[in-house]
Amino acid sequence: MTTETRSLVRRDPEEVWTEGNLELIDELFADDFVLHDPATDGEPRGRDDYREYVETYRAAFPDVEYEVESIVAETDVATLRYTARGTHEGEFAGVEPTGERVTVSGMEQYRIEDGRIVEMWTSYDALGLFQQLGVVPPLEDIGDETRSE
Repeated sequence: MTTETRSLVRRDPEEVWTEGNLELIDELFADDFVLHDPATDGEPRGRDDYREYVETYRAAFPDVEYEVESIVAETDVATLRYTARGTHEGEFAGVEPTGERVTVSGMEQYRIEDGRIVEMWTSYDALGLFQQLGVVPPLEDIGDETRSE
């Protein structure tokens, strides 16, 4: 069962996100799926909300590629560590396209029921992303500003 769980969760970053196969969401995710993302207002619920969530990121970073670094799986839970890379070519969180190539690491935990993903917790380096986009200064610069005052 853990092999099936690993295969199932791997399809999200590799096929949904990297390949842009959004139709696959109907196969992989339960109707009542819930996404827990501290970087998002509210909690996306259901397949349509998740599809919109993915579309938002893919519109901002259309060439996004996820590299799965590791997966640890139990029968009904799997944790996945990844590195995502993409070019900021569309508006994202109020930030106009910068053309910057970014690299972001993150982790996701999936809960599986009846062969479908019912819940996911995601956490990625949002601060690092915004620093790469030039929206937030590097921490070294913040420390220099504080010391000079």
